[in-house]
Amino acid sequence: MSEIRQDPTTKEWVIMARERAKRPHDFVRQQAEAEPPAFEPSCPFCPGNEAMTPPEILSYRDHETQSWRVRAFANKFPALAPEGSTMRREEEGFFLGMDGVGVHEVIVETPVHNKPLALMEDSGVADVLFAYQERYNALSRVPFIKLIIIFKNHGPSAGTSLEHPHSQLVATPVVPRHIRMQYEVAIRYYDNTGRCLHSDLVGHELRIGKRVVMETERFVVFHPFASHQPFETWIVPKAHQACFGNASAEDLEDLAHVLRITLLKLYRGLNNPDFNYVIDTAPAGDENKDYYLWHLRIIPRLTEMAGFEIGSGIYINTALPEETAKFVRELKVE
Repeated sequence: MSEIRQDPTTKEWVIMARERAKRPHDFVRQQAEAEPPAFEPSCPFCPGNEAMTPPEILSYRDHETQSWRVRAFANKFPALAPEGSTMRREEEGFFLGMDGVGVHEVIVETPVHNKPLALMEDSGVADVLFAYQERYNALSRVPFIKLIIIFKNHGPSAGTSLEHPHSQLVATPVVPRHIRMQYEVAIRYYDNTGRCLHSDLVGHELRIGKRVVMETERFVVFHPFASHQPFETWIVPKAHQACFGNASAEDLEDLAHVLRITLLKLYRGLNNPDFNYVIDTAPAGDENKDYYLWHLRIIPRLTEMAGFEIGSGIYINTALPEETAKFVRELKVE
């Protein structure tokens, strides 16, 4: 019999379709096409092609060679741009709109065209995380910014248009409704209990253990109880911290190792699946509040939404997180 589970962080329902459930091995990707080259002459993100991108906002470079390890710059085709006003509203009858004000940036993770995060050294992943945080903290000081989303698309089904490893950052002047609802659930829980919902969630997962994939001194990796997608993975700090921008250097260095190993297990175990990841963090103004705990979510693109999910908003997951967590936990990658 199927089971309907509720996500405690959103109150959304997920159907665990046991009759339609696949075994973890069933999600292993078919052999991919030939690996791309280490350098692609036409790629705007490859070294030597820097003039093909907007001006550099940030870069980490080797002291001796001055060659870059990580670069950040404005997206050439931004979803939002800093020009305009957040105060202007247009209403046609009952329709409401405003200028598309915001920031959209690209973080190129490595000069090597074919080297994903999963195959980097910990130090390379740490460079990427420090770049995320540096740009996050810079933009959080912009008065009109209310939300900053850092995300990565890996593979065509995840929305990647350029295969060179890169991430993106979008800062918006509004907090979208579905994200606001997550905060409201967390605030209500805090008001009722005096505790952080996500911290309690981590405690429960650690006590139960069967969905935990990895644990270090500072982080826990697990597949959520009400996973929306097969192999959905959360990386959550153990110490309470509402905002990613406040994470310490030691936190980011440990996260670099945890993220690399987690991605490497997916890379090896599922044959380099397409995926998205996003860093969820408290909204602007609530960086030091007790009700929220920042975390990183990885969503492998192994299934597609169909009519029922689009119509109902209820996800159907054909893989039990207890089984996928066991599969990933037992993979040996080091």
